[in-house]
Amino acid sequence: MAFKTDIEIAREAKKKPIMEIGAKLGIPSEHLLPYGHDKAKVSQEFIKSLAGRPDGKLILVTAINPTPAGEGKTTTTVGLGDGLNRIGKKAVVCIREASLGPNFGMKGGAAGGGYSQVVPMEEMNLHFTGDFHAITSAHNLLSAMIDNHIYWGNDLDIDERRIVWRRVMDMNDRALRDIVVSLGGVSNGFPRQTGFDITVASEVMAILCLSNDLEDLQKRLGDIVVAYTRGKAPIFARDIKADGAMTVLLKDAMQPNIVQTLENNPAFVHGGPFANIAHGCNSVIATKTALKLGEYVVTEAGFGADLGAEKFFDIKCRKAGLKPSAAVIVATVRAMKMNGGVAKADLGTENVDAVKKGCPNLGRHIGNVKGFGVPVVVAINHFFSDTDAEIAAVKAYVAEQGAEAILCKHWALGSAGIEELAHKVVQMAEGPSNFAPLYPDDMSLFKKLETIAKRIYHADEVIADKSIRDQLKTWEAAGYGHLPICVAKTQYSFTTDPTVRGAPTGHSVPCREVRLSAGAGFIVAICGEIMTMPGLPRVPSAEVIRLNDEGNVEGLF
Repeated sequence: MAFKTDIEIAREAKKKPIMEIGAKLGIPSEHLLPYGHDKAKVSQEFIKSLAGRPDGKLILVTAINPTPAGEGKTTTTVGLGDGLNRIGKKAVVCIREASLGPNFGMKGGAAGGGYSQVVPMEEMNLHFTGDFHAITSAHNLLSAMIDNHIYWGNDLDIDERRIVWRRVMDMNDRALRDIVVSLGGVSNGFPRQTGFDITVASEVMAILCLSNDLEDLQKRLGDIVVAYTRGKAPIFARDIKADGAMTVLLKDAMQPNIVQTLENNPAFVHGGPFANIAHGCNSVIATKTALKLGEYVVTEAGFGADLGAEKFFDIKCRKAGLKPSAAVIVATVRAMKMNGGVAKADLGTENVDAVKKGCPNLGRHIGNVKGFGVPVVVAINHFFSDTDAEIAAVKAYVAEQGAEAILCKHWALGSAGIEELAHKVVQMAEGPSNFAPLYPDDMSLFKKLETIAKRIYHADEVIADKSIRDQLKTWEAAGYGHLPICVAKTQYSFTTDPTVRGAPTGHSVPCREVRLSAGAGFIVAICGEIMTMPGLPRVPSAEVIRLNDEGNVEGLF
């Protein structure tokens, strides 16, 4: 059976002018700042005018641990938004922007798939409205101003050995992970070791995604700790006098982007911190704006629920005062089989035993999300190779976990294929949600890390050197003890070993480094081998991306 590619489907979309999409939500045209005909930013002035309105219901879409078999979390997020609109609800989708690095590497884009996509797909997966470029520029302006301050006399007495602010770029480039700058003589400054992270790992990205408005943004930017003195006193971005100029660079990027689904329903696409090395959610300002404009807001959190949902609940919801009404966990029969030990080449063959063997990974996620007090439903994202017996096995397993699994065919059928899930979500959202974060603010930082490791990853212990424990205690003494923990680890496993699938127990979580993100308002705990600057694969997607004879992009998906 021949299927159209995502990009072919997206090109056939009958898009409406973005002013019409905005009008659906009651956004006056003068408060939409258009980027072409099919995308726009929503003005800060209009967003402020919504403050007195009641909030709609917030629905989180999360997933099992990602596998090469594919899960379809963004596809389900978009499909559910369309499905809710189909059954008569005023629903808005909120997703993240795509990073250029993975687009040209191997992950691909982030606009959904099949007949559950957000468009314009090509622009969203390339430069879009320039938000990531603005974040890159603001981050690197601060980097330049730190080195410039030292060059012109170092009045703040910055210890060049204790500069913690690196540089960023929105591309996978392993050669830049660890570098030496300022070589070439006196006029180029003082040589020192530093490196690059990918833009989506920047604290500036996290700050933009957690800020409520421009004033909050500038305060958080000023709070960034960039270095320490020889006496180990922190140096902040505001000490370098960079926060004002950084805010100017981010002024437009702070305004949420509105686009549309293939079914012409509104979607906010804004912000994009990585979920394995940052907090993995779209911006607070986009989510809060959507909640004022819609009855239902469907948003996603990156990768599996062990990373994305945990950080959504413990960082985004805690910081923004959000209370989710329901959660959807996306799973596929193919991924269950892969968790059950089936090779990717053999996924098309029926194997009910492998499905059953792989289901504990899904069960672990169901239990974890329930632990936050949020009602849960499982969406089985349908593939044509799935058999009735395999689907029945997943449904039976989920029922044993005290939840319901619903087969969803939105990839092939759009909103018509996800109506049952939409009705279930409405039913859950209208019932009670006893949401609470995993740990209280006043718990010690190391205990917070242990709580995540034991309750979410089901590990026995966290292994950390005395230097890491002492660093956490130092930050507690400096007034940062109330901050949540953002764990940076592999997305492929509950452990820190990406090859361990299923629902392992009895493992340890090694923490090799901690970083203070004082502006964003969390502590990053780097566990296991995790790269804050990814590399390209042996055969990157960039090799097949090109313009064809008609001037259209090929190979982006």
